[in-house]
Amino acid sequence: MTTTGMQLHSTLAADGTLTLELKEITFPSPVRNQVLIRMEAAPINPSDLSLMTAGVDLGTASFSPGKMTAQIAPQFVAAQAARHGIPQTVGIEGAGTVISTGEEPEASALMGKRVACAPGSSFGHYALVDASTCLPLGQHSCEDGASAYVNPMTALGFVETVKRDGEQALVHAAAASNLGQMLGRICREDGLDLVNVVRREEQAELLRGQGADHVVNSSAENYEASLADAIGATQAFVGFDPIGGGSVTDSCLRAMERVAATELTEFARYGSIRQKRMYIYGFLDPSPTTLTRAYGFSWSVSGWLLRPFLATCDEATVSQMRNRVLAGLTTTFASHYKARVKLDEMLTPDIIRDYAQMATGEKYLVTPHG
Repeated sequence: MTTTGMQLHSTLAADGTLTLELKEITFPSPVRNQVLIRMEAAPINPSDLSLMTAGVDLGTASFSPGKMTAQIAPQFVAAQAARHGIPQTVGIEGAGTVISTGEEPEASALMGKRVACAPGSSFGHYALVDASTCLPLGQHSCEDGASAYVNPMTALGFVETVKRDGEQALVHAAAASNLGQMLGRICREDGLDLVNVVRREEQAELLRGQGADHVVNSSAENYEASLADAIGATQAFVGFDPIGGGSVTDSCLRAMERVAATELTEFARYGSIRQKRMYIYGFLDPSPTTLTRAYGFSWSVSGWLLRPFLATCDEATVSQMRNRVLAGLTTTFASHYKARVKLDEMLTPDIIRDYAQMATGEKYLVTPHG
């Protein structure tokens, strides 16, 4: 038996034309340990937008039912040469109900159950995945479980990374996001200090209202001094930056060095030997990352992605993380959405221009079947 449904595809041509299109495809029957999921809820994450709107000039976009075409900036076209002309499915994560399974026990045990998954194709009516990658939701709804993978596992991954680095505190930029609020709850539960960097005072008030002790507004005149004060109070010498472009990472490293320098007993021409680490895990700002290197030589800037991080974890650690997410799905790891849209509504002008802004705390939820 086969199942037919719509699936969102992103195709980039060598001339820089990007096409987002809903296509009707046939989903094969699952075999062995596979399950076929009727997708019911899927969030639009910034990582999804890397295939959908990154580098796109929406002013050039043209729309028709179930389709959008637009031009991408040349530097983005060159960087994605490997995908030219090859349709990509979109939608990292989501949740739905298992409607068909392969013959293996792990798969057949999921028949009829609601599960969260990360198929890379959640913006569609159905998804075919391996049963081992599914998280059974029990009594939780599909909306509760739609964002059970990317943000929760990323936030837990940050905490694990900090502990591996031998630290007990961290800095997080764009901290009023769904992920940032989640990270705050985790740190309070685990006894870690967290320095939250936000861009607006209302975001700062939001986090303080949730119990955050250290919140710094990057738009304030005394930003760097306040950031250094917070880092000094927490000893947070490791940080995570989803913005990527601009000077956020640079300002964090400068503030860390400012604190470390107060511990020096004599002048050191090469700066402090206190190791300072920043991890960039997104590109909300696609402009170049600015580094002034005013922080000695004991520092590092590197990328951080969830899948490579999980590959460094043993099975017990990943299982523990997944179980923690399920236990706190409507509390610690709860997500909130600005709006809910159907598949065909994703590609309408006003809606795509809104979620393409990647505004903090304004995530969309796709409900493929309405």
